[in-house]
Amino acid sequence: MRSTRMSAAPRRGRRTALAAAGLAAALALTATACGSEQDKTDAEPGGGTSQAADAGDTGGGEGGLAAGLADRLKEHGIDVDQWKDGGWQNWDKDKWLSEAKDFVNPMIQGLWKPDRMKSAKEADKTVTTKDAAADQGATDPEPAPVEAVAEKKPYHENAAPVGKVFFDSPEGSMVCSGTVIKDVNHPGKSNLVWTAGHCVHAGGSGGWYRNIAFVPSYNDYGKSEAELANATTTEMAPYGTWWADWASTSDEWIKGGSESGGDGAAYDYSVLHVKPEQGSKSLEETVGAALEVDFSAPSATEVSSMGAWGYPAAPPYNGLEMFKCVDRPGRLSLSPSLPTMYRIGCTMTGGSSGGGWFRVVDGETKLVSNTSIGPLENTWLAGPQLGRSAEAMYQNMSKTYGGQ
Repeated sequence: MRSTRMSAAPRRGRRTALAAAGLAAALALTATACGSEQDKTDAEPGGGTSQAADAGDTGGGEGGLAAGLADRLKEHGIDVDQWKDGGWQNWDKDKWLSEAKDFVNPMIQGLWKPDRMKSAKEADKTVTTKDAAADQGATDPEPAPVEAVAEKKPYHENAAPVGKVFFDSPEGSMVCSGTVIKDVNHPGKSNLVWTAGHCVHAGGSGGWYRNIAFVPSYNDYGKSEAELANATTTEMAPYGTWWADWASTSDEWIKGGSESGGDGAAYDYSVLHVKPEQGSKSLEETVGAALEVDFSAPSATEVSSMGAWGYPAAPPYNGLEMFKCVDRPGRLSLSPSLPTMYRIGCTMTGGSSGGGWFRVVDGETKLVSNTSIGPLENTWLAGPQLGRSAEAMYQNMSKTYGGQ
């Protein structure tokens, strides 16, 4: 998450997460992969949606690209072969595409090898940032820390929709977390992933990140670093690597996002449309699970329990295991002019960014937010409410690109 210093506020007393077992059980029941081992191998308001090119596509366009995508790359001065040979590492300001419509993400098969995945750093380094002024009138007392609990293994049987988002930035290879979500316009065949805006775009001071890919149930059995010394791609990515060929984040994040979240934090969310590096089945069919997104933006006072899932990578964690925190949410207001965010106690660190926040509604687990910001002390997490703007972004992605 984005590290930010908050003004001091009295902590509310430590609560036992009474609903933790219920939420965890509901997630496990809702998110269990049903495929066999053979199956596994076999611009709307508030959102900027972008189309990416796939260098590995076998469509009828020039150079093996789908028709029209080669021309789109040329518009940005991108030569696919040069890009695949390392041209993507050119982060010159005039080469770093920033506008919503300018996102391109050519697939480079085999780029995300096990060692490269393991060496990717948390997206949000612990840095000293200026204090973020909190509007205490709409902010609840700081929550007591909730110790993150390791998810049960294998992950595909307990939290199948959760995975890791990998990408390259000017600082190197980075990692976030993400969640497979349902596509209402393509039931049972979703290729959509929910994550944070800052996991795909640098915000007001930069542009779109590159080589964005999603790996569901990463390190499925939670093996240690020593056990993974000579890991195969299948061990690290049991359901394969899925490249973002379209991406969407909020205009507010693109314009106002910053290292400490900034004015974009309350809109720090993103939807990816992905395609497999190998294979033809949809992401939902391959993983066997996807979660519905709750865009009702319920008040924190209406929700008894929320859980955050992700792969924390900054110490004391190493990014190889999935963790979760469950707590009663409170309110966090960064400014009277911005929507209120949810906040829960949680000790997860950077790398958990973008990971889904879930709640149970009528017995069904739904995604209600994602990890966005947290303090340098790693005692709590905050995530945006998902309302009309987030739903418009999602619907535009689903209707325009979902069936592709």
